[in-house]
Amino acid sequence: QVQLEESGGGSVQAGASLKLSCVGSGRSFSSYAMGWFRQAPGKEREFVAAINRSGGITYYAGSVKGRFTISRDNAKNTVYLQMNSLKPEDTAVYYCAAGSVAATRAADFDSWGQGTQVTVSS
Repeated sequence: QVQLEESGGGSVQAGASLKLSCVGSGRSFSSYAMGWFRQAPGKEREFVAAINRSGGITYYAGSVKGRFTISRDNAKNTVYLQMNSLKPEDTAVYYCAAGSVAATRAADFDSWGQGTQVTVSS
């Protein structure tokens, strides 16, 4: 398994941008597809974005498409989530996850980070 650690969360005003990072250690990072999920208080964990092993294929939830961008740098064992035009409804704990294929279901990912809090105020 790969160990994952997120960073880059914080508290911002609506309309601002944040860039989350997730560094992987352990087994070869480039052999994993990566995803970002989020969980708001009282809600289920939901899919945000995913990227395949090479970075050539990406998927997004409809609520973030056009505002968020997932990318990866396999040389740095890092996956990123660039978040622009943030809205209060984006407030959640954001988790990165690693799996064998780029997917939209949490069950398809095997390794998870501890999460980083993103708070967007209006």
